[in-house]
Amino acid sequence: MSGSNIAPFHLAIPVRDLAEARAFYRETMGCSEGRSSAHWIDFNFFGHQLVIHQVSPDVPALAASNAVDGQEVPVPHFGVVLNLTDWRALAQRLTASGQTFGIAPHIRFKGEPGEQGTFFLYDPSGNALEFKGFADVAGQLFNK
Repeated sequence: MSGSNIAPFHLAIPVRDLAEARAFYRETMGCSEGRSSAHWIDFNFFGHQLVIHQVSPDVPALAASNAVDGQEVPVPHFGVVLNLTDWRALAQRLTASGQTFGIAPHIRFKGEPGEQGTFFLYDPSGNALEFKGFADVAGQLFNK
């Protein structure tokens, strides 16, 4: 599948507080809001459909990780792949707004196939999000 023909994904995730999560995805991440109810909200997450669902605040977050290029990467996580220019702009905007990162913006696999910018952050419910940036998304995304 080429980058220009990728279909949007749909992902539904749990959140502990709908209003808190709405503020994070709308104001902090800049996602536009779609349909909603008293228990869930659709967001345009970089062209993909992200749905946040209110669950009990007592639902425990998963706390696993795997080592990737010297960093402990949270599992599970989700995110988007951007071109490097857009990735840098997003990282700068979030840094300037005082966003706390789980893993700060940096270049992973420097000088190797698949070199990429990456950073992780957590939404208020503890969902881990990764944002990747490639100089050539189509040519580097699945590079070995």
